Amino acid sequence: MTQLLEKPAGLKTWPSPAERTARRRAALEWIAVHSLGVAAALFFVLPFVFVLLTSLMSDSQALSRDLVPHTWEWGNYKRVLDTPGFLTWWRNTLVYAGLGTVLTVASSLPVAYALAKFRFRGRNLSLMLVISMMMLPPQVVIIPMYLFWAKQLDLSGTLWPLIIPMAFGDAFSVFLLRQFLTTIPNEYLDAARVDGCGELRTLLKVVVPMARPGLAAVALFQFFYAWNDYFGPQIYASENPGAWTLSYGLESFKGAHHTDWNLTMAATVLVMAPVILVFFFAQKAFVEGVTLTGVKG
Repeated sequence: MTQLLEKPAGLKTWPSPAERTARRRAALEWIAVHSLGVAAALFFVLPFVFVLLTSLMSDSQALSRDLVPHTWEWGNYKRVLDTPGFLTWWRNTLVYAGLGTVLTVASSLPVAYALAKFRFRGRNLSLMLVISMMMLPPQVVIIPMYLFWAKQLDLSGTLWPLIIPMAFGDAFSVFLLRQFLTTIPNEYLDAARVDGCGELRTLLKVVVPMARPGLAAVALFQFFYAWNDYFGPQIYASENPGAWTLSYGLESFKGAHHTDWNLTMAATVLVMAPVILVFFFAQKAFVEGVTLTGVKG
């Protein structure tokens, strides 16, 4: 009798109504989540696609309602690069962003290390001062700073008033690195000290390798800030076209080609391309550093 009640091997069993409802709900949730993801991706990508397509149009088509180029005018990029001063703006921006990033990371790391791992009187006060500096808009101190750099040091018309201060640390970079360094276990530092390492060697040999995601995040933040900075070059370098950066020079380029939207878009693509490429290749380290996930053993 028991053998008669057993189900034959290979016989399919139909899911219950509750299981079918759960599967439909899971499928609808999957569709809803991915639809929102696709919509958000299109929302951010379509403006870049529009700029790219417009940069490849002819002069007349760029002023029309067409969305796709009739002929792909790759020569627009050569016309932009041949513009007097454009390559100089590129060079100045690379110097400003590259040198500024190196100086910011090198000067902010020791301060963040001290605030994260040292115990000294006034440490909390020092951290509060760093946070308060983050809340201070640069426009508040721009007049005395300009008078100092332009009148006292005679550095107006150059990018040095923007690069030199980065050698003395940045409040946001110090705070971000400090938050990341607190996730590094003190046992690693104690072991290095027991082996005879001084604080500088411990910082370079132990902390830096473990803090690479945080350093990458700080470096990318600073690089993006310097690359896109318009306010600083406008204040200090506007009187000297030879010291203009891409962000400031692009405004001049747009004024000279206000009806040539294809050339303006081509110049915009050339300005955005390095930032997009840097973020694309460094996004893993960037995300790890921002989320402050700590140390992977």
